[in-house]
Amino acid sequence: MGKFRGWHIVAGIAAMVLTACLGTAMGLNNTAAFMASCVSFVAVSKGMDSYLARRRRDVDLRPSERNPDPRGAGRGPWEDSAMAVESDNRESDGGA
Repeated sequence: MGKFRGWHIVAGIAAMVLTACLGTAMGLNNTAAFMASCVSFVAVSKGMDSYLARRRRDVDLRPSERNPDPRGAGRGPWEDSAMAVESDNRESDGGA
């Protein structure tokens, strides 16, 4: 089935529940507790998403036995791009 990729959502919901409980315990009305819960959900889920994406990127770029150089033979990531600029193309410069 594959790996579960929604950990940032789970962390956001947990933060939302915790914030709602704390807000109610502090005496906030329902609207204020709900607003604080929504803010905590967005903050935690975005933070976790950023953290997990950074970890995945680091793991993907880490050399391994199967793939010793994941980006190619010493080339930069922009050289495979369709938008790479070729400075040696003299025909586009108008020269012969």
